[in-house]
Amino acid sequence: MDRHAEYVLRTVEERRVRFVRLWFTDVVGSMKSFSITPAELENALEEGMSFDGSAIEGYTRVQEADMLAVPDPNTFELLPWRGDDAPVARMFCDIQHFDGNPFEGDPRRVLKRNLEAARSHDYRFFVAPEMEYFYFRDEHGTELLDTAGFFDLTTQDMATELRKQTILTLEAMGIPVEYSFHENGPSQHEIDLRHTDALSMADTVMTFRLVVKEVARANGVHATFMPKPIAGAFGSGMHTHLSLFEGESNAFHDPGDEFGLSKTGKAFIAGLLHHAREITAVTNQTVNSYKRLVAGMEAPVYVCWARNNRSALIRVPLPKRGHMDATRIEYRAPDPACNPYLAFSLMLAAGLRGVEEGYELAPEAANNIFEMSDTERHRAGIETLPTSLDEALEVMERSTLVQAALGEHVFEYFLRNTRKEWDDYKVQVTPWELQRFLGTL
Repeated sequence: MDRHAEYVLRTVEERRVRFVRLWFTDVVGSMKSFSITPAELENALEEGMSFDGSAIEGYTRVQEADMLAVPDPNTFELLPWRGDDAPVARMFCDIQHFDGNPFEGDPRRVLKRNLEAARSHDYRFFVAPEMEYFYFRDEHGTELLDTAGFFDLTTQDMATELRKQTILTLEAMGIPVEYSFHENGPSQHEIDLRHTDALSMADTVMTFRLVVKEVARANGVHATFMPKPIAGAFGSGMHTHLSLFEGESNAFHDPGDEFGLSKTGKAFIAGLLHHAREITAVTNQTVNSYKRLVAGMEAPVYVCWARNNRSALIRVPLPKRGHMDATRIEYRAPDPACNPYLAFSLMLAAGLRGVEEGYELAPEAANNIFEMSDTERHRAGIETLPTSLDEALEVMERSTLVQAALGEHVFEYFLRNTRKEWDDYKVQVTPWELQRFLGTL
């Protein structure tokens, strides 16, 4: 047994932990969990715990039901909101077949496999997402907690206290936060997570969404990561900062380049741009996601890049003075409802395809793309992201890159499940349609 597993066993005994929750996700990114007692912990760490995989979306058929959840001791943390009277801890799990082979439908395994492919070229992938979300009075409507705007200092509403409690809870679980502030929309907030390796960050995003909701619930309100809950207001994104290291060096940085961007960095951006439409169904996986991806609402619509232009899909932020080697890129399409394991996998795969095949980077979009005419954008070779989940799925279905990165099992299930969501959505009659047509047609 390795030292991490020994630490878990010792901590559970010393802190008198009563239950350990084993966490994993289904293909669409919903958290799944079951609890074990300390008496089962050593066996779980050594052999895994069996469970019924046929009950999990995208896992196995009934006749192939038994699977193993193998805890990752590196992810052991106490859950602060469960209190000290009967402490509860959690660990993320890797899912295996009974013969010990990794289960190809496990989203965490999909990301591990793509990170292993990057490491075979001596690359390490780091991410830092900006997590946006809304607070409402309850889950049954969109009654606001505040009417503030971007960076507003609010002193009399409860949202500031909610953010503070959330950050303290995250930090108690070893999750560092870089920024927090009020976002542009009413009752909309943002917490930015400090960069780390992509696997740890995917686990962190899953934890973050649960912590935000638990803190809100404890205070009698509701938090949602729905991309666009309020018509006419700004939607919630998950702008994701990406870094690639080769050994100990930032592979995106070149001190000899005018803007500090290396050949690898330029090719990585070119790969993301080239495959952006193909990966959008995963980075923006709900029908509601495409209510956010519209022009004029600060969400990316046009497939282009720029250094300091927030209307572009990919932005290359200006490094701070004295930190020129901190070059990174910001991919602005994802929203916080995505499955982070799959989204990070595809961002990495698309970028590395550009590096491996030497994609040429198109010229920077220096103007405000939203203010350009369709003709001007066409002349500049600027495409648009898919405008609906249906279009995104059609593009994804033809993508050999997405199929290879996700693997056949996840690729086919994701398409089938998400296509069903679209089919269910398109037969709905909305209040807007009734208001618009019922009295006049």
